[in-house]
Amino acid sequence: MQTQKPYSASCDQNREPIFNVIQPLLENKTNVLEIGSGTGQHAVYFAQKMPHLIWQSSDQIGYHKGINLWLNDASLDNTPPPIPLDVSNNQWPEHHFDVIFSANAVHIMSWQNVIDFIESAPKLLHQNGLFILYGPFNYAGKYTSDSNQQFDQWLKQQNPQSAIRDFEAVNELAEQQGLKLLNDYPMPANNRILCWQKI
Repeated sequence: MQTQKPYSASCDQNREPIFNVIQPLLENKTNVLEIGSGTGQHAVYFAQKMPHLIWQSSDQIGYHKGINLWLNDASLDNTPPPIPLDVSNNQWPEHHFDVIFSANAVHIMSWQNVIDFIESAPKLLHQNGLFILYGPFNYAGKYTSDSNQQFDQWLKQQNPQSAIRDFEAVNELAEQQGLKLLNDYPMPANNRILCWQKI
């Protein structure tokens, strides 16, 4: 019996708006490391839409079966198998990337995970490489919408260490690692795309 692929409705809802922002940024890039690939839906969609890129998915090993179901079904030439990656251990890849991308991950992680992530990931970027995060963020310690406040309460019910992160705190971590904020893009459903460059 064929195992059913995992499915995230939010991936289908946000993939086109994300693509519209990242496609111009990635048109001259060669390879992307996606952190927290989850179901694998984004990896397949973006790799299919941008065949010039090698889209390297990654996540904790428990997610690999689902990611592989998506990758194998799509059978694309530019999606190598996912690599095991936990942001809070030291088993980071040895090779470098033009882009590191992560969607809807930093509000799931604990704050210590976020620190470990942003302290380690930029070391894998080539000079002038891009670090791109998608998801909800707070500004000046405040929610940008009632729905984000409700979502934050729901997150904390699932895991007390999860939370919508403050933009200023995340940006400070990024700057400490030699990243310069290029743009902060407003997105549908009160999300953002934050894009930094390694300088």
